[in-house]
Amino acid sequence: MLYKPGQQIHGFTVTQVTAVPDLCLTAVKLTHDNTAAQYLHVARDDSNNLFSVQFRTTPMDSTGVPHILEHTVLCGSVKYPCRDPFFKMLNRSLSTFMNAFTASDYTMYPFSTQNGKDFQNLLSVYLDAVFFPSGPELQEGWRLENEDPTDPTSPLVFKGVVFNEMKGAFSDNESIYAQQLQNRLYPDHTYAVVSGGEPLAIPDLTWDQLRSFHATHYHPSNARFFTYGDLPLEQHLQQIHEEALSQFQRIKPNTAVPPQPRWEQPREHHVTCGPDPLAPDPTRQNTLCMSYLLGDITDTFEAFTLSLLSSLMVSGPNSPFYKALIEPKMGTDFSSVVGYDGSTRQASFTIGLQGMAESDIEKVKSIICHTVDDIIAHGFEEERIEAQLHKIEVQMKHQSANFGLALASYIAPCWNHEGDPVQLLQIGDNVARLRRCLKDNPRYLQDKVRVYFKENSHRLTLSMSPDESYFVKRAEAEELKLKQATEGLSESDKEETYQKGLQLLSTQSQSQDVSCLPALKISDIEPIIPATPVQMGRAGGLPVQYCEQPTNGVVYFRALCSLNTLPEDLKIYVPLFCNVITKLGCGDLDYRQQAQFMELKTGGMSVYPHVVSDIEDLDAYEQGILLSSSCLDRNLPDMFQLWMRIFDSPHFDDVERLRVLVMSAAQELSNGIAYSGHMYAMVRAARTLSPVGDLQETFGGMDQVAFMKRIAEQPDLTDVLRKLPRLKRHLIGTESMRCSLNATPQAMPAASEQLEKFLGGVGTRRKDRKPVRPNVIEVAAHAGSDVSRKLVSELNFKPFQMKTFFRLPFPVNYVSECIRTVPFTHRDYASLCVLARLMTAKYLHGEIREKGGAYGGGARMDHGGLFAFYSYRDPRSVQTLSVFRGGVDWAKAGHFTQQDIDEAKLSVFSSVDAPVAPSDKGMTRFLSGVSDGLKQAHRERLFAVSRKDLTDVTSRYLSQGQGTRSIAILGPENETLKKDPSWVAK
Repeated sequence: MLYKPGQQIHGFTVTQVTAVPDLCLTAVKLTHDNTAAQYLHVARDDSNNLFSVQFRTTPMDSTGVPHILEHTVLCGSVKYPCRDPFFKMLNRSLSTFMNAFTASDYTMYPFSTQNGKDFQNLLSVYLDAVFFPSGPELQEGWRLENEDPTDPTSPLVFKGVVFNEMKGAFSDNESIYAQQLQNRLYPDHTYAVVSGGEPLAIPDLTWDQLRSFHATHYHPSNARFFTYGDLPLEQHLQQIHEEALSQFQRIKPNTAVPPQPRWEQPREHHVTCGPDPLAPDPTRQNTLCMSYLLGDITDTFEAFTLSLLSSLMVSGPNSPFYKALIEPKMGTDFSSVVGYDGSTRQASFTIGLQGMAESDIEKVKSIICHTVDDIIAHGFEEERIEAQLHKIEVQMKHQSANFGLALASYIAPCWNHEGDPVQLLQIGDNVARLRRCLKDNPRYLQDKVRVYFKENSHRLTLSMSPDESYFVKRAEAEELKLKQATEGLSESDKEETYQKGLQLLSTQSQSQDVSCLPALKISDIEPIIPATPVQMGRAGGLPVQYCEQPTNGVVYFRALCSLNTLPEDLKIYVPLFCNVITKLGCGDLDYRQQAQFMELKTGGMSVYPHVVSDIEDLDAYEQGILLSSSCLDRNLPDMFQLWMRIFDSPHFDDVERLRVLVMSAAQELSNGIAYSGHMYAMVRAARTLSPVGDLQETFGGMDQVAFMKRIAEQPDLTDVLRKLPRLKRHLIGTESMRCSLNATPQAMPAASEQLEKFLGGVGTRRKDRKPVRPNVIEVAAHAGSDVSRKLVSELNFKPFQMKTFFRLPFPVNYVSECIRTVPFTHRDYASLCVLARLMTAKYLHGEIREKGGAYGGGARMDHGGLFAFYSYRDPRSVQTLSVFRGGVDWAKAGHFTQQDIDEAKLSVFSSVDAPVAPSDKGMTRFLSGVSDGLKQAHRERLFAVSRKDLTDVTSRYLSQGQGTRSIAILGPENETLKKDPSWVAK
């Protein structure tokens, strides 16, 4: 339907209609007549429909009020009075995304789904949650409670999901730094506080403050609604008006963020953090950066220009700051905050280093100032500007599976401050305007650098150094806070606290009536998967999978090379090899020219380790490296030319370049543990259970983190450099390679011709090598998969039990237990998938998050046949292992209903049927050998899972003494485990 400005629909008036052909969409802006709520609808031919409502939330203290409110409103509302409807809906819908975010100055509630009825169900729950929440939910923010709620003599402690989440965040140095930087660069209003909550300030929040914040901020007059996709707009407007907005009158929300007054003089600050035991060099753990206050983000063209300018200044080995700061190796990498940040009302630009020595601080400051002068004097090469504009063109054409969510997040900050979200979408216009500015004034970008960096006195220099007693001081401060909160309590206060704890425990333990919540039925799930047509062919004598898709003028290429002939001692080097092989230079290009050529002609080129379990046998698997790249149709010959140079003549002679890449990779791994601790715990626990688990620990587990730390500490990397040509001989070549192409039907003939040329050019110029280990046999792939895959089968593999503990300086734990079960095609595999979702939703979530206070936890069945339990940012460790056992007993006893089983199936299907981008269609077949036929068989087994199947597989695989199991815990000093000789401590 066509909309016109002035048109009235269900209490809204259309104010603007704009076609944006670059992104194949039409944007419709509306205002709600009664409340002045703002609305943007993006109509696009995409079935993954999205809804989001965002409120401008501007707290003036660090109690975490917007964050705790975000958690609390999702815990029950007037129309849906059950506990935690948000988590319940995860299992009653086919949503492709459901979450909520608290930013510095807005809170956003998005969901997406491909099912129209589901969209209405979720919209109803979300609207009621944000506008009509039903009040106190003690487990979410913070509470005072006995450590053991059933024992009134156990000490009183702080508990709460947000409290523990923020304790986890404040143990992570990158988060601490980013938080401090923002608080100090914008010291005069909402950005000076911690919107997520400073753990020591969270207990100051009262219920009255929370309620009054909700009344003033969660009002339609302070709201922005966004919908996206191919469902009709009228229906959305009618439901939003009738179920929510019609019950409000307009108010004047006093939530605007005033501009930060500019400083007359630059400022300096110093902060401390915890030491990093995994830092490549313990004596070099300082961070320093300079941060500049820029212009208002609602000036969309200026924001576009500054964001592009930032990329030119810091992105890739050709950028001036990379040359000036990274290559002299004074630090391991740029500071965790780097470049342009447009998430606050006025943007900022930050440049600095992490992993540096204290003695280099003054030197780094002067290098930053010199580099700014240098840029003003010399500007940027035209080709680098072209490369950045090309990057934008590729990003605009790339179709992602969650495009609606990406748009919602992209427009949120600017729209939050009354900027025009539609202007933001007109990226093509900004590119054209920038080209005109550069044509009229060749020094256009240099002038911006002068104004925003050279002549800008609002500049913060922030340094951070580790303090050995940082965590001790935090713990002492928490003790003191606890003492203040408890010392005035009378015996009757303590008894009341104890009774509240018991009441919460009993509420959490009651099964509740969730029939008030809407739900899809199993019959709403499509019985048959849509086929993904692929053609199998050959090029250069090698197997190729062709998949024609609406890729919008982009070609996606993948190639898989086997590592079956690689000697054992080189395996641990594979991730490093993958990381550096596209960054060292090749043929007649040094690494700078290579990076430039890549940005100018491709959408990126990368190489990753690839380890996939066989679908029929847990001791068989495919191991290799996956080459992946994309380009615009017109750049096909250039992309394959570049791959040819990497195959034929990569450069392995620059030890200094290698050191830069190694330092940055080691730093990145070490920084990632706080975010992904549960993944590291699961990978470590899986290590002794299957050959795939063992290899995944080598490539991506704590073993790899420790290995990269060792490499980064080596004073001389010559011996590592010498290993790279050996690795290349075994890894990069065509004798056991297969390829895939995803492109439009129009572009496929040219793409296939270029691929043929490339494969003919690199040819098989080498003798066939034998697989390395005698107990490894190569087996043909599964009959239904029609891709020839050389699998290795480890005939002598014996799974065994192991308990590993990694001591890390975090105040929270990451706990996992894995159990070896069955492969993908086994009839019990589907039952185990449903069981994992059932146990997570109906037992583990309540025990680990609600009662235990962890940020998250649950069970999952992985593709490699391992059933894994996990917890995330968990204040408990050994107790959580008992919860995992409790989950098994609960399932074995069949404490669940048919409705519970149906919900678990919905939850499984929402991930099985998650939308796949055109660039990734056919990839499960190519990478794992799972054809449409095998997917359909798995689907039918999922539909058929019965109550008896679930109790049977629990007894058969998960009971004590059945499957082989292993455990891993990452976390703080642990007395219980210290005394237990069955644990291996790392």
